[in-house]
Amino acid sequence: MSDDPLGRERSHLSDSRAALRAMREDAEALDIKDVTANWVNAAVLSRQIEERIKALADLSHTPLFFGRLDYLHAPGAEQAEGAEGERPRPEAAYQTLHIGRRHVHDADGDPMVIDWRAPVSQPFYRASKNDPMDIGLRRRFGYTGGDLTAYEDEHLSDPAEAAATSKLLQQEIERPRVGPMRDIVATIQPEQDEIVRSGLSGSVCVQGGPGTGKTAVGLHRVAYLLYAHRERLARTGTLVIGPNSSFLHYIEQVLPALGELEVKQATVDDLVAHVEVRGTDDATAAVIKGDARMAEVLRRAVYSHVSLPTEPVVVVRGSRRWRVPAYELEVIVRELLDRGIRYGAAREALPQRIAHAVLVQMERSGEAPDDRVQDAVARNTAVKAAVKTLWPPVDPAKLVLRLLTDADFLTVHAAGVLDEDEQKEILWAKPVRSVKSAKWSAADAVLIDETTDLVQRTHSLGHVVLDEAQDLSPMQYRAVGRRCTTGSATVLGDLAQGTTPWATRSWEEALGHLGKSDAVVEELTAGFRVPTDVITYASRLLPHIAPGLTPVASVRENPGFFEVREIGGTTEVVGACEELLRNEGSTGLIAADARIPALAEALGSAGIGYLSPGEETTHETRLTLVPASLAKGLEYDYVVLDEPRAVVDGEPDERTGLRRLYVGLTRAVSGLIVTHAAPLPGELA
Repeated sequence: MSDDPLGRERSHLSDSRAALRAMREDAEALDIKDVTANWVNAAVLSRQIEERIKALADLSHTPLFFGRLDYLHAPGAEQAEGAEGERPRPEAAYQTLHIGRRHVHDADGDPMVIDWRAPVSQPFYRASKNDPMDIGLRRRFGYTGGDLTAYEDEHLSDPAEAAATSKLLQQEIERPRVGPMRDIVATIQPEQDEIVRSGLSGSVCVQGGPGTGKTAVGLHRVAYLLYAHRERLARTGTLVIGPNSSFLHYIEQVLPALGELEVKQATVDDLVAHVEVRGTDDATAAVIKGDARMAEVLRRAVYSHVSLPTEPVVVVRGSRRWRVPAYELEVIVRELLDRGIRYGAAREALPQRIAHAVLVQMERSGEAPDDRVQDAVARNTAVKAAVKTLWPPVDPAKLVLRLLTDADFLTVHAAGVLDEDEQKEILWAKPVRSVKSAKWSAADAVLIDETTDLVQRTHSLGHVVLDEAQDLSPMQYRAVGRRCTTGSATVLGDLAQGTTPWATRSWEEALGHLGKSDAVVEELTAGFRVPTDVITYASRLLPHIAPGLTPVASVRENPGFFEVREIGGTTEVVGACEELLRNEGSTGLIAADARIPALAEALGSAGIGYLSPGEETTHETRLTLVPASLAKGLEYDYVVLDEPRAVVDGEPDERTGLRRLYVGLTRAVSGLIVTHAAPLPGELA
């Protein structure tokens, strides 16, 4: 064994798996009958133990460790600090550390595998010949399935060797993709690691072109923050927001693979689902409804329900009558308006303020009322009637419905905010009988969410990750921002891939709407997914869709397979798919939404099975038929992109169409075939 390094590492892997099994068995054997005071404590502790057992699962096809660090000196205590609330970890005393997805220790508590998020693991991602970070040796491991089959050493004290490109790293990056998105924990690059490990208190915006790993960086940042600030985020919560359910299904296995099982996922539409969405807006109306100016229109409409008093309030208690004059009531109402608190909170405070005015009179007359008397006065019939008149309840959905159906009401509250033409665009053509019968659009639901927050504060989370953010409207940014007013955010996107009429023009503007103007904007420009020839071809569109944006530079050694074919019909498209399916990995057929039925029929006639976006590819069915509108965020080993001209023409304007085409062209990991019968867009010439 002394002359067999691979054998020693395999032995360590076997021992580590045995140690992990022992950790799981210890958790399963815990008896809590004598340590819980009541059934509530028992239920909470049982749930925590169940989560612990799940987190200790040994995934047979997932490497338990993927790297090793040999420190020149034992790491200092500052590097060995554990997660929030933990004592320094014992790995501080060790010079050789195996780095993996989770911490594993033996029966004596000595570390077998170190969590990739621990401070002592950081040099695995950042050490270089210029800054070895006290590392003598960095070792990477290669696996086939769950079996350790290779290793590769970098002696960072040798500049020539340290500068060489890691073959195992390249192989892992270029490994075929089958199934859902996988983690990149073994291949995180230094510039990505800086973003992943940035602190919880600050928000970060990541501008990243296709294949730069921005989605993976965002998800790994969540995993890191949960490790470093677990107690705080356990109280406040975390949320990952994606553009659609297909995308969320694609990424949903990344965090569980990293040991994080409790992070919730949602779309923006899920967040604002106060009503059932059954209608759609044309582009013009949707842009106006998504404009941040609508927030002011809604604020005016909500507070228009407040009226100033013209009559006094007379409270009868026993034989005494207490009179609060109209001018004193007006002072109370104006003070509540000036404080800028939520409409509902102010409405709840108003009866107490009126009751306090009555108590002041009682005290002047020689009585000694206490808090119980004030509460009784606040519940008095006369006080409740006054509150209902002065500060009536507001139903957010009913208010938005009135704005969209009552031209006079809209005119009053949109004066000086929306011009006459804009008001006409968002007014519904036909009256609606009720909130339930209304055909609400997605943009209407966001307006209702804004109104709901004006009435009652939205619950804030500790951290929110917002992916594909470039497609959000200002009002949607505000909806997301309300979910992290007291927390932080990680915003991920690419301005060149904005494919909505209201797409983000600049990150500074977007972050302002989000309420995170102080967020740091980072740019990722190194492409790890898209082959050189493919990204070079797609980047011809950048001057037309996002002038000034830095093109992605592919760092892959494999230039990839790329071909543009002029064809005569769908038969040749099917032939291109059959050709690519002979290779290992997944294949995506991306086409304009309108061409999907014809292509589906052609594939069926040829006897080729296919999946829809979001369905998990298998070794038996590796072709996915993808409408261009759903391609964003997905990736396939090989792609056939059908009729670029049709993709462009399927959008309401040329720039949006070219952006949609840019997204489709950049979904390939290993190869791309572009098929066309119609002339290609001139921008690709």
